[in-house]
Amino acid sequence: KSASHYSGLWLAPNPSKRWAELFFLCYTPFWLTLSLGIVVPKLYESFTELEYLLLGLVSAVPSFLIPLFVTGKADSSLCWKDRYWVKASANLWIIIFSYVGNYFWTHYFFTVLGASYTFPSWKMNDVPHTTFLLTHACFLFYHVTSTITIRRLRHFTADWPYRIQWVAEAAWILALAYFIAYLETVAIANFPYYEFVDRASMYRVGCLFYAIYFIVSFPMFQRIDEKLGDRWDLARVSIDALGAAMLVTIMLDLWRIFLGSIVPISDTKQCLQPGLPWFPRHANET
Repeated sequence: KSASHYSGLWLAPNPSKRWAELFFLCYTPFWLTLSLGIVVPKLYESFTELEYLLLGLVSAVPSFLIPLFVTGKADSSLCWKDRYWVKASANLWIIIFSYVGNYFWTHYFFTVLGASYTFPSWKMNDVPHTTFLLTHACFLFYHVTSTITIRRLRHFTADWPYRIQWVAEAAWILALAYFIAYLETVAIANFPYYEFVDRASMYRVGCLFYAIYFIVSFPMFQRIDEKLGDRWDLARVSIDALGAAMLVTIMLDLWRIFLGSIVPISDTKQCLQPGLPWFPRHANET
């Protein structure tokens, strides 16, 4: 079928991007079933740091290895660095964005939302390594889904006035971002070692805070290799992901400064503490 057919419906006109989108959609049931198979029967109760790390590795690593060895027809004639799954999904944009999210933004969850991790884990910057890996798998699914739906919406509204198109797309991104944030929060409610001071407040307000990630990232991620003839290189992908991460950081910190925490939390994690929340208190008093 022609590229215009695919672009007019759901999948990308770019063959490499189209193959990657289908792959990551098909890959999602694997890591999702794995996670549910551990959470529902509460197998995690006997997990140590090693088992949690292995869970993250088994969930995330195949998203790199499978397309590396199972090359789609569209990618067979492309250099590895030009393949969409490398630069946009599995190996660069999502890695950068999710790494910043875990390393820095998790501390906003501690500070603003009153969240905490209590399961045994090896950590980086007080954030479990497991969450870095699981976030990668989750964000792949979230962003591929958003890209497909935004593309379909643009086709549906193509004959509408430009301003109405813009409003419709903005409304959809906001709704989808909040829905995904809410769905993830509800989905992990049965895991007792990811705790909130006030889970009801997290459902009502905290999900909007989390949705800020996706309000920024969904439209930015969607642009990668979307137009035929406009192929992004690795440098452009990296800069774009870092730009998205910086914008989210600014928005989260503005919330922290002007709106504060959604729950009362201990003095060690006071939202109104000056400076960035991952800085020690004494660093702000010198």
